Amino acid sequence: MASASGTSANGATALNGKLVTVFGGSGFIGRHVVRALARRGYRVRVAVRRPDLAEHVQPLGAVGQIMPVQANLRHRWSVDRAVEGADAVVNLVGILAESGQQTFDSVQAFGARAVAEAARAAGISNVVHISALGADPDSPSVYARTKAMGEAAVRDTVPEAVILRPSIVFGPEDDFFNRFAAMARLSPALPLIGGGETKFQPVFVGDVAEVAARAVDGELSAGAVYELGGPEVASFRSCMELMLKVIRRKRLLVPLPFGLATMKARVLQMLPGKLLTVDQVELLKADNVVSEAAISEGRTLEALGIEPRAMAAILPSYLERFREHGQYDAHRPLAEG
Repeated sequence: MASASGTSANGATALNGKLVTVFGGSGFIGRHVVRALARRGYRVRVAVRRPDLAEHVQPLGAVGQIMPVQANLRHRWSVDRAVEGADAVVNLVGILAESGQQTFDSVQAFGARAVAEAARAAGISNVVHISALGADPDSPSVYARTKAMGEAAVRDTVPEAVILRPSIVFGPEDDFFNRFAAMARLSPALPLIGGGETKFQPVFVGDVAEVAARAVDGELSAGAVYELGGPEVASFRSCMELMLKVIRRKRLLVPLPFGLATMKARVLQMLPGKLLTVDQVELLKADNVVSEAAISEGRTLEALGIEPRAMAAILPSYLERFREHGQYDAHRPLAEG
């Protein structure tokens, strides 16, 4: 409940009367976007396939401010229902690996069009679509191609929509540093796919959420594509070296040529958890950094007045559990590891 000062106990401001539907709002990036919107006073409708598994988002706002609802991007009627009465729509839905009916095409291409069409039918032009820096219609990766198809569908349907393209996103629940840190806890060596030379520009999830919320506020240019990267460009190898420094473990970093990585991925993608897929190997063949065009045209975090947070400042806050003695190592300086 909001206090007399207009701020709730969790930092949310008094409700502003506007409703935002967030597709995929219970996921890693989604919960941070929901929190950022709640703090601005929006009511948030979190549209997910399993609302019974999304109750963790409700404490991110005041009582009754955040409500999970059922929606499946493959079922247009549920998408229409989820946007009914909303003032803005944010689409965060994406997958890193296919599973059953959750294919790249159904989620990232067909699904993106369904959300955009539902928004247009409801008279909503305030649409924010979260894509990825790797989106490319000519990429050998199906993930990257369908991300590009989704962007095109959104632009064609709602020309005023704002599209955000983050690089690899890091934060407490990320699927990148957490995955490799977990591997380092058990394995004496980590693979450097393609030799570890692929370049990333890892961006903090809180910074991505802030941009999404500003887009909903109407502070970004309608119809523009923003590329979101952190303050440093880092190779795959340097990311692994930093992660190992943070968790205070020494592991061999073994270069794995793309050809051999593809062979291994054909086996690993058939196992539960899909540790590595052939499509992910294809993605790693291209750098994932903010373009010079985005920098010169002012379509970046810095251009929006946001100082992106560095990996070294954030990683220790959530990777300490992978240290030999967990959080009990937290008081020791990294140099001692």
